[in-house]
Amino acid sequence: MWMALLDRMLKQVIRKGSLTLHAPNGRTYRYGDETGEPVTVRLLDPTLPRRIVQSPDLGVGEGYMDGGLTFDGDDLRGFMRLAVRNSEWVVGVPWHRSLDGLRYLRGRLRQYTPTSRARRNVAHHYDLSGELYDLFLDSDKQYSCAYFRSPDDSLEQAQAQKKAHIAAKLALRPGMRVLDIGCGWGGMALTLARDHGAQVLGITLSEEQHRTATRRAAEAGLQDRVSFRLCDYREVEGRFDRVVSVGMFEHVGAPQYGAYFRQVSEKLTVDGIALIQTIGRTTPPGTNSPWIEKYIFPGGYIPALSEMTRAIERANLLPTDIEVWRLHYAETIRHWLDRFEANIERARALYDERFCRMWRYYLAACEQTFRMNRQVVYQVQLARSLDAVPLTRDYLHPRPEATQPLEQVAAE
Repeated sequence: MWMALLDRMLKQVIRKGSLTLHAPNGRTYRYGDETGEPVTVRLLDPTLPRRIVQSPDLGVGEGYMDGGLTFDGDDLRGFMRLAVRNSEWVVGVPWHRSLDGLRYLRGRLRQYTPTSRARRNVAHHYDLSGELYDLFLDSDKQYSCAYFRSPDDSLEQAQAQKKAHIAAKLALRPGMRVLDIGCGWGGMALTLARDHGAQVLGITLSEEQHRTATRRAAEAGLQDRVSFRLCDYREVEGRFDRVVSVGMFEHVGAPQYGAYFRQVSEKLTVDGIALIQTIGRTTPPGTNSPWIEKYIFPGGYIPALSEMTRAIERANLLPTDIEVWRLHYAETIRHWLDRFEANIERARALYDERFCRMWRYYLAACEQTFRMNRQVVYQVQLARSLDAVPLTRDYLHPRPEATQPLEQVAAE
């Protein structure tokens, strides 16, 4: 029964490309219009037809992690291209369409993140071994979308360009107080302090990131201009000339959007500027991948722009610039996946084969989602007064020296 239902579902969903499926019952099935590079999937676990029918996202992801689902030639990227290319038709599967409302409500409940739950969610992902992130991130450990001025840019160059672009939008002057919400391993805060003379407070809920960022500030001799605190954004006191948050808003959760933007507003001085960079969907509000939510980012949610602007309007903030980055994150993750695969043996030494398969699946799925689906990056610039930001964009041109990687500048 379950294989018959899976066959019916795949006939409806896989309309483009060429998919060959070797099922546990010994039969071979073919789907698609035979265009593009063919992909061959083998189901070795007899429970997978049922699990994929019930939840394609979870069933395929867990099957690959556990080794019960394989791709000929280990063509994970090819499968992800084919899957994302056809993802628009999944919503037409009758039994999945009837569950959409329930998934939405469950997602909202999981996104309710009081401080204690937020700490657990962050620890799940960001308190993994720091050595893991060294395997695939740039030398400054920027774990967010880079800014590619050219397809030939290196990852280091593109991440430095991202920081310079953000610094320009903040219109910094020496001595300004900056709050960095979700500071990661400290790269943005250190750059703003060293290159722009800012006084920066970086906050994070990750103990691993806090330790690393504090150590980096001391090693750079910037501890008098940069400090890092292990706390939630709702616990910060005082006012700041600038607020910056890069790659953190995805973890806030829709039920907290009002509280988040009220906090940004309350932390800004009257003439202050905030810059929020986040992954976003170009579709109406929806649900996240169940597999990503379970294994990678518990409690996370990719916002629609309409959800953000509604909360911004109610927080007494003015949108002064909204920029949409298309394909930049696809290129960023392509570099990450290439680096991770090149260092796969070191990753296995840190964790195990199942973890490595999980991480490859995560990166490959995200790359193709940004490349072929309606997912982008938003940079939203906010202020409390109309004249806080210059009236034209001329001020955004960065200084050439600000585009160099942190370690390169420090070595000169």
